[in-house]
Amino acid sequence: MNLIIDIGNSQTKVGIFDQGEIVQTFYTPFFDQKQYAQLKIQYRFINNGILSSVTDYDRDFIEQLKGELDLFVVFDAQTPIPIKNHYESKSTLGLDRLAAAVGASTLFPNSELLVIDAGTAITYDVIDKNNAFLGGSISLGIAMRFKALNQFTAKLPEIKPTPQCSDFGKNTEEAIRSGVQQGVIYEMEGFINQRLALCPTCQVILTGGDAEFFEQKLKMPIFVKPELTLIGLDRILEYTKTN
Repeated sequence: MNLIIDIGNSQTKVGIFDQGEIVQTFYTPFFDQKQYAQLKIQYRFINNGILSSVTDYDRDFIEQLKGELDLFVVFDAQTPIPIKNHYESKSTLGLDRLAAAVGASTLFPNSELLVIDAGTAITYDVIDKNNAFLGGSISLGIAMRFKALNQFTAKLPEIKPTPQCSDFGKNTEEAIRSGVQQGVIYEMEGFINQRLALCPTCQVILTGGDAEFFEQKLKMPIFVKPELTLIGLDRILEYTKTN
């Protein structure tokens, strides 16, 4: 069984996989020795693992995992991956973006893909039918947009997203919510429509912490997979075993 750890900007996603199938996933602010010990009791056949992190992590804990498991991979730019990577600055490519691309290619091999990861930032990445990562775009996530309006203006408050908002606000709070939430929906629809115009058979895959929010708002065919990055990391771990 494989232990998959994905440390993001705001939370950590953990997955247990058995021969490519998801056994369990959960979110936690931090994944530590205590949680790992509990997992080992529940799944005593965990023998391989991989870590992907966009921030700092407990290096002593990782050394423990390397010592206890048959194979433990700290995913970085030098880790072999089962897709081609055509990104020019590979050392600066976010590992979460690359893992999501691998996950998408695992689910839809030899397909034209647009992967949208709606988290702290929103990323739009393109994979071609030859399973090659071509690159993409990075934009502000919903929470960052609300925060920016508050921090870079003198009087605008920082507010929270809601499931519904007006097209046109009748007060400042409504106006901010409309501008941010409707604005990011229009942005996302624009990227999707642009890609579909170039490639009508393109499969659009949505993942990330805000995926559920956008799933309800986008009026176009999309495939939602919250575990996409974990699936990609599991595939990378399996690929590493033989390369």
